[in-house]
Amino acid sequence: MKLSLHKLTHWEYWPFQVIYAPISLLWLYYAIRAGSLFFFNTVNPSIRNGGFIMGSKRKIYDLIPQEFYAKTVFIAEGTPDAALEEIREKQGLRYPLIAKPDIGLRGNAVKKIHSAEELKTYNRQSGFDYLIQEFITLPYEIGIFYIRLPGEREGRITGIVSKELLTVTGDGISPIRTLLRQTPRHQLQLKAIAKEYGDLLDHILQKNEKRVLVPYGNHARGARFTDCSHMISEGITKVINDMCTQIPGFYYGRLDLMFNSVEELENGKNFMVVELNGAMSEPTHIYDPGHSLIFAWKELARHITYMYKISKINHRSRGLPYLSYRKGVRELYAHFIQNRKIAGF
Repeated sequence: MKLSLHKLTHWEYWPFQVIYAPISLLWLYYAIRAGSLFFFNTVNPSIRNGGFIMGSKRKIYDLIPQEFYAKTVFIAEGTPDAALEEIREKQGLRYPLIAKPDIGLRGNAVKKIHSAEELKTYNRQSGFDYLIQEFITLPYEIGIFYIRLPGEREGRITGIVSKELLTVTGDGISPIRTLLRQTPRHQLQLKAIAKEYGDLLDHILQKNEKRVLVPYGNHARGARFTDCSHMISEGITKVINDMCTQIPGFYYGRLDLMFNSVEELENGKNFMVVELNGAMSEPTHIYDPGHSLIFAWKELARHITYMYKISKINHRSRGLPYLSYRKGVRELYAHFIQNRKIAGF
């Protein structure tokens, strides 16, 4: 009852369709002006569908200079278990590592892998292509939303969000399961965490001992998002712009990255891109619990307007065609099928 009331009174937990209902009217307005429901595909010409649906993470990583992201290996669906260790060792990957769908959504089927046996289990259960990636140990994670108009050399950062991973702190008495129930944000993830950890949730942590239960910053997996747009500075903007201008055909999206300190990040040191997301990106600083739904709607509208402007410039000045209705529907259908595969993982 209390949990249901908490979800009702905190809009960040409301269904996606409810939050985006008013925004869909703005989308329709821009679709009419563009003459295409699928105008988004020209916002990032080098990424399939602009990064809105069916974008391959492997192909996106291939666009990013290698020094900016962790070592990543593609594993095709149906790869024999016996081949996994040879592939991992050949590529120089060590445990633990992160496994995630090559085409994914909202953190579904992302898992930290600690051993060869866990990797084989993931491989058997996955009915999709996936990536294994070096586990990044840098202490802080943020999401940076970046936009640049085609033809301009300087882009801008429109928002920064910090991500607090789902972590519990022991009291020397209570099992992890009980600790999770003490915080509504964590309790909402209890079913998924119990499925992954099983009886380990009955373990009692020592007093002040911390345990990270979801080692990646995804809001749908219990991470707390805090608006840190005050971090936007000339130094960080230059570092991000210098990197993004090296990514062919990338103008709009969110970079999730990990770093060691703000000072080092401003000097382009000790940071690593976790993922780059295109047209589907949300300005995730809206999910700061201190922000109202009105604030979220304004930010979503602002970013969809940027996406429309960039798409229109690429369409008119570079002659890039919008996605046809028939092909767009096919891509949406493929997206729903893929999402069904990974959602039930």
